[in-house]
Order: sequence, then C-alpha cells, then structure tokens
Amino acid sequence: MKKIAILATNGFEESELKSPKEAMEKEGFQVDIVSLESGEIKGWANGNWSNSYKVDKTINQVTAEDYNALMLPGGVINPDQLRRDEKVLAFVRDFFKQEKPVAAICHAAWTLISADVVKGRKMTSFNSIKDDLVNAGANWVDEAVVVDHGFVTSRNPNDLPAFNSKLIEEIKEGKHEEQHA
Repeated sequence: MKKIAILATNGFEESELKSPKEAMEKEGFQVDIVSLESGEIKGWANGNWSNSYKVDKTINQVTAEDYNALMLPGGVINPDQLRRDEKVLAFVRDFFKQEKPVAAICHAAWTLISADVVKGRKMTSFNSIKDDLVNAGANWVDEAVVVDHGFVTSRNPNDLPAFNSKLIEEIKEGKHEEQHA
C-alpha cells in the first residue's frame, strides 16, 4: 500500500488538503497529515478559520523513507509557518533526494523555495508568488497543472481536479530518476 504524507499546519487552504486527501484515500492510499505539533490543525476557507483536522504524525516522528510521496496544500499562513522549520525543510528535501513524487498547490511553493528545491524546475503556483519562484530559479508557467518528472504543481483550488488526477498518476508511477532538487 502506498503511504502519502500531507505536510501542513494551521492556516492551510482547506479544499487543498481535503480534496487531494479524499482522492488519494479513494485510490486506497494511506494518507497521513504530518504537522509541527500533535493534536489538530485548523483550515482556512472563504477568508475565515474553518474545520480542524487530526494530525497523524509530527515532523519529529517521520522521515521521507516512511512515505511514497509528499503533498503540500497551500493557504498563506500554512507555508509561511512551515518554511521557518529546519526539520520541515530537511523532510521536503529528502523526498527530492529519494526521487519520490512531490506535489504542491497554490502558496505551498513558498516552503519549496525555502527548501531550495525549485531551481531549474518547471512549475506553477498562485500567481502572486510567481516572482518569488522566478527569483528562486524556477521556470514558472501559468497552467492548471504542471508535471516535471514527478513534481506536480497547481495554481489554486479551481485546479484541484487536474491536480488530484496528476498527483495520483505520479504516485502510481513511483520514483522518478529525473526528480531532483
């Protein structure tokens, strides 16, 4: 059975966690929400705090070896918190080193920039952070979903159907030799 880590903390865009999680579970994957602390994390929806989700594992309890793939939901608060934690950045880098699929949507690319894994990669994001990605060396494009050797990115919640489909496809394909940081 494929095991997938969703890395998130308070302030994640709720639809960008809930929709991919449900799609992956429907495929029979085990999906763990990995966060900075145990307990619950609170989502963000329509400009307000939303539902809480149970944290399955903390960043201190896991390694990239434990999972087949990594998925990062967006939101503005969530990636800004995650990118400040060195354990988070090491965890993210290890998926790239191990050539495993990584998927990120919306503002989640901020965490990837801080992990120093976007240089030379074709990707997309929420349009307001295009400059951040270009400045970090990414080849930014405005498309619903971009796949670059096991690295899946999308712009916003409207892209979730395409994002979920490509995410599942890349997980099923497994490791990608061209996946790199």
